[in-house]
Amino acid sequence: MVEKNPSTPFLNEVIGGSSNDAESRKISRLVKEGKLKKIAPRVYTSNLSDPPESIVRRNWYIILSILYPESILSHRSALEGMPINNHVFITHKYSKNIELPGLTIHLLNGPGKIYGTTTFYKDLYRSTEARAFLENMQTVQGTTTHPKALRKSHIEERLETIIRTRGEDALNQVRDEAKSIADHLDMEKEFETLSQVISALLSTHTSKILNSAVAKARALGEPFDPDRIDLFQKLYQYLNEHGFENYMDKNGSLKAYQSFAFFEGYFSNFIEGTEFEVAEAKAIVQTETPQPLRDEDSHDILGTYHIVSDRKQMSICPESAEQLLDLLRERHRVLLAARTGKKPGQFKEQNNRAGSTQFVDWKLVAGTLKKGFDFYKFLQDPFAKAAYMMFLVSEVHPFLDGNGRIARVMMNAELSSKNLSKIIIPTVYRVDYLGAIKRLTKKSEPATYVKMLQRAYKFSSSVHGEDLDSMEAYLRKCNAFETEDGFILRSPENK
Repeated sequence: MVEKNPSTPFLNEVIGGSSNDAESRKISRLVKEGKLKKIAPRVYTSNLSDPPESIVRRNWYIILSILYPESILSHRSALEGMPINNHVFITHKYSKNIELPGLTIHLLNGPGKIYGTTTFYKDLYRSTEARAFLENMQTVQGTTTHPKALRKSHIEERLETIIRTRGEDALNQVRDEAKSIADHLDMEKEFETLSQVISALLSTHTSKILNSAVAKARALGEPFDPDRIDLFQKLYQYLNEHGFENYMDKNGSLKAYQSFAFFEGYFSNFIEGTEFEVAEAKAIVQTETPQPLRDEDSHDILGTYHIVSDRKQMSICPESAEQLLDLLRERHRVLLAARTGKKPGQFKEQNNRAGSTQFVDWKLVAGTLKKGFDFYKFLQDPFAKAAYMMFLVSEVHPFLDGNGRIARVMMNAELSSKNLSKIIIPTVYRVDYLGAIKRLTKKSEPATYVKMLQRAYKFSSSVHGEDLDSMEAYLRKCNAFETEDGFILRSPENK
């Protein structure tokens, strides 16, 4: 924005022409002096360098309030809150399309601001949520490229979002307000359509009228988190488009498999804050005896080991979405058997978060897991399935506690079932591991996550032996147990 001229304090980037003679003369004088230029009828700018299109687009709401005071940002624009593809819709005293540099204004003849509006900017109003939904239920004539109303599936998704983020009462409030203003707006027919859609979303009307996949899932009692599904699809596409090297499991004997499983479980618990010295953890596993002063933590070690040391258990992979849910609950029941307060074997009944990451809403857990399972089914490569499964469970976070450990169990079952090396995440690799997951969550960037896991996979394939002591010695040479900054996981090539 151009800096204001101290001698003309009223001078903003965009100003409107005035009916006041004195103000009008000021504007004319500033235009002649080259301090203002006209960019639209009755609209002037003090920005003499930027293209008019750019100025209009970033000041669209100011321009609407200048040109069409008392008008209403309506229909799709009321829900979107801004021009989309440089088109904006407002309800006015008559219908007409107005072309400005960088913006097309669609004037729609309709009811005024008395019913269902709120102030948007100065003399520009905006339809309330309820009125906007009624407006978007209007039939669109012809095949216009820029219709005033959103597609029915988009409206359904917006209504479903209200339930998901604000609850069913909030959606009923929208319906109640729409009902109270519908006759004043001559939109009784639109209200009936809106009410039927809301009833379908609340499972009190047939779901056959719905078009959106999200809305249908809600109506059928299995709503899912659409943003997470989009994220899972991006990970699936990356995994599906790339090839990966797989590593055979060298721990073929039962003793070797169980030795690896000890460290698999040890590191998986350490990464979640259940920290023991290696010798302490060995004693717990070998004697099946918890430490008296750390009973629950000790049972976490035992529970994890019981799952990952069982080759038969680790050969089970879900063949259906329902089996995925059953496997998760059963493995979680074993893992957290001693922590009754964490409801082992039960999906969460309240929301959880880690730092700034809010995990999937508890009401959407089952539906999101089932919908995410679709992409898992399409993957063929064992590592790709493992990487996808681990992130699916981690990102949904279906339990009150133990989610990271269960996610890694599910990942390694994919590999172990194909006689491939399982993956351990050594303590020294914790920052890399968590950082890559966070990058995928926050930035939808799967490459870092997959490369991180591939490196851990390759390293893990080099960890083999018949006894715990020799395996521990190898891991120590690789800095696996280091917790301080400055250490890195040494790969097989540079040990």
